[in-house]
Amino acid sequence: MCLAVPGKIIEIEGKKAKVDYGGIKREVDISLVNAKEGDYVIVHAGFAIQVLDEKNAIETLKLFEEIFENA
Repeated sequence: MCLAVPGKIIEIEGKKAKVDYGGIKREVDISLVNAKEGDYVIVHAGFAIQVLDEKNAIETLKLFEEIFENA
């Protein structure tokens, strides 16, 4: 089973982006999606594979937060 946690693009340089996962930042390849700074993305194996709208991304992050608070 895989869990896809949305991350927010904070910087883009060419086809690489710096994605922030609540303070943890990773470099990902964005060549498979049409993404811009401020977008939320789902990443698999170092590649952004889907752009999420902000509302759904924030709702998903809140659900993860609730799950981990009650674990």
